[in-house]
Formats: sequence, C-alpha cells, structure tokens
Amino acid sequence: MSFVATKKMTPFDWTNYTLLTIISLICVFPFLYVFSVSFTDPDVYVPLKFYVFPDQWSLASYNYLLSTNSFLNALKNTVFITVIGTALNLVVSFTLAYTLTKKLMPGRNLMMSAVVFTLVFNAGIVPGYILIKQLGLINSLWSLIWPSLTNAWSLIVIKSFFESLPAELEDAARIDGCSDMGVFLKIVIPLSMPAIAAFTLFFAVSYWNTYFNALIYLSDSKKWTLQVLIKTLVIDSDSNGVGQAGAGGDARAVPQETIRMASIMLAMVPILVVYPFLQKHFAKGVMLGSVKG
Repeated sequence: MSFVATKKMTPFDWTNYTLLTIISLICVFPFLYVFSVSFTDPDVYVPLKFYVFPDQWSLASYNYLLSTNSFLNALKNTVFITVIGTALNLVVSFTLAYTLTKKLMPGRNLMMSAVVFTLVFNAGIVPGYILIKQLGLINSLWSLIWPSLTNAWSLIVIKSFFESLPAELEDAARIDGCSDMGVFLKIVIPLSMPAIAAFTLFFAVSYWNTYFNALIYLSDSKKWTLQVLIKTLVIDSDSNGVGQAGAGGDARAVPQETIRMASIMLAMVPILVVYPFLQKHFAKGVMLGSVKG
C-alpha cells in the first residue's frame, strides 16, 4: 500500500492561487463577453448588458458578416498574405540562416554584421514608405509581404538551432554523395521540423495580425486586411465598416455591437484552430536517436 505525500497549503500559497485566479478571470471575461454577444440573437440583445452566456443563441451576426463583400474581401486578402507570406518567410529565413552557419562562405561576417545591425538601428516609417512607393507597391498586397520576408531575431534563433545540429550528420551525408542542397533538404530540414513548426506559427500570426503596414500602404478598401476592417468596425463606431466596400445584406436587422463581436471572433478562430496542431512540435524534438555513440 503506497501513500502519496501531499504538500500542506500555506497562507502564501492561498494568496498566490487567489491572485492568479482573479487575474485569470479578468483576462477570460472579455473573451467570454465577446463570444456571448456575437452569438446573441438580435431580437433579445440589450445594449450595455453584460452577457456571460447568450440569452438566446443565434448565428445572425455571423451570417450577415459572411454575406458581405467587404468582410469576404478582407478575409481573402488576409489569408493570401498569411499563406504566401509565411511560406516565403520560411524559405528565406531558413535558407539564409543555414548559409550563415557556414564559416567558409565568402562575406559571411559582413552579412552577419548587417543582420545584427538591424537589431539596433531601424530606418523608420518614412524611409520605408518611400521605398515601398518607389518599388510601385503602394496599394498592393505585396507591400505587406516583401518588407517582412525575414528579420534579425528569427535569423539568429534559426542559425543557433542549425549550429546545434550534429556536424557528423552532414559529414556522413556528404560521404554518401549528397550535394550541399541535398544535405540541406534531406538532412537539415527533416531535423528542423520543431523549429519550422514554431516559426510557421510565429510568421503566420504576424501576417494574420497585419494592421499598421496595411493602414499606411493600402488606401483601397477592397484590399483591406481583416484587422483594418475590424478597426473600422470597432473603433469607428459612427460608420458601418462592413458596408464601405459593398455589403451584401441588411445590417439594420442586426445590431452593430453583435456584428463587431462576431468579426473579432472570426479573426481569432483561425489561429486558435491552427495552434494545437503545431504545439506538439515546440517542446519535442525529432533529433533524438539520430546520432548514436
């Protein structure tokens, strides 16, 4: 018969748990309110009332949003920059980081110095806008992708990850006749799946939440991203944001507050859905057992 020793709760422990519970509730209640209002039937919705759960469930706000041209355009634009931007970001970041690990590469130190330099100094908004304008990318979705193809922090972290891989694996592959590209694609990339999964999520969240660049580079409402449209809905309360680009539906039958909350939920759900599929790769590596002593 075994006995499990239990730790006696001290007043300090009770205080900690109580404070953490209160803080957690403070963080959860706004999301619960947004969720509840978004699913509340327009016929029973009461303005300024706090909803823990909807008095009567309804998909009216979601049906209205998904029937508007402006929301569907914003969703399409956001999905485009997220998918294309994340894929290009992974290719550029991982290939460049792998290149920087090769000490025999000409100009490696100069390139690494340039990467570190950008951690300290930033050109700012005005030079960035002038560059995008001279490239002819103003009012183009590519203006939200090309300037963000990589960043110094990601390069340094990925480079450190590559340097932690056993050099014996690459040497063995080259002895077997693998080229440099073959080593990268067949050895390094398969061993880097945890890093790829983590940075896929980082890059995807960054592109999905694109707001400021879209605000200054895009003037055509048909090219707005989801975040800019939600800003118009939530902050610019005097205007019907979903109607600015040609809404297909009657907003008078649906309260503006429930439409705003539904738009926030629709903006959050995709990332929440993707995260569980990538989480398992964060703490678990695939290198275990690849090198046997």
